[in-house]
Amino acid sequence: MTRDEFEAELRAAGFSTFAEVTREADGHLDTHSHPFEARALILAGEISIETAGTTRRYGPGDIFHLAAAEPHSERYGPAGVHYLAARR
Repeated sequence: MTRDEFEAELRAAGFSTFAEVTREADGHLDTHSHPFEARALILAGEISIETAGTTRRYGPGDIFHLAAAEPHSERYGPAGVHYLAARR
């Protein structure tokens, strides 16, 4: 999915806030949650997200989804990660 397709699809689904996010190489965030639903398109690098005891790795072109208030932790790859995030 291209960036334009991602944005168009999510705008049609009611997502209105978009932001580019860059995280440092080999970094991490411990378990936390957000008061909003989020979807993100990985533009470069990689991120591993753990939810409910399951870890999944995402790379360029992949999309991850987190429900509002969903506890999760994050780990970033050796080149970090850069993604386009949308929230509602």
